[in-house]
Amino acid sequence: MRLLTALSFAAVALAPLTFGGAAHAEPPQKIFNLVVYGDDPCPKGEGDEIIVCARKPESERYRIPKKLREKPEPAGGPGWGSQVATMEQVQRQTLPGSCSAIGSNGFTGCTAKALEQWFAERRMQESRGEP
Repeated sequence: MRLLTALSFAAVALAPLTFGGAAHAEPPQKIFNLVVYGDDPCPKGEGDEIIVCARKPESERYRIPKKLREKPEPAGGPGWGSQVATMEQVQRQTLPGSCSAIGSNGFTGCTAKALEQWFAERRMQESRGEP
């Protein structure tokens, strides 16, 4: 039993030396991935080179790659500036003098806007000479 265990340890210890030399004798293969457009030919490999070609239509030749065309999504949601602008806009709609159904004084601006429109139409009629 001890002899079997000793031989198995020796085989495991010497395995990288016996098999490692044969594995390092061959040079690694060269693999190239290319993109060709339209009817362009795929180049041939020399020796042990492997060339893999992906074919795309001619209309894509001078375009910016799709990954670079897309805009990245903004991280963290809207910025503080746009949030403040939204809050100011909502505040303006609820103040007295605004024409809005929001807030207790929103109606006061509706009368003022209607009067401004009436005066503008009246001035326009007078400038045309209509009574």
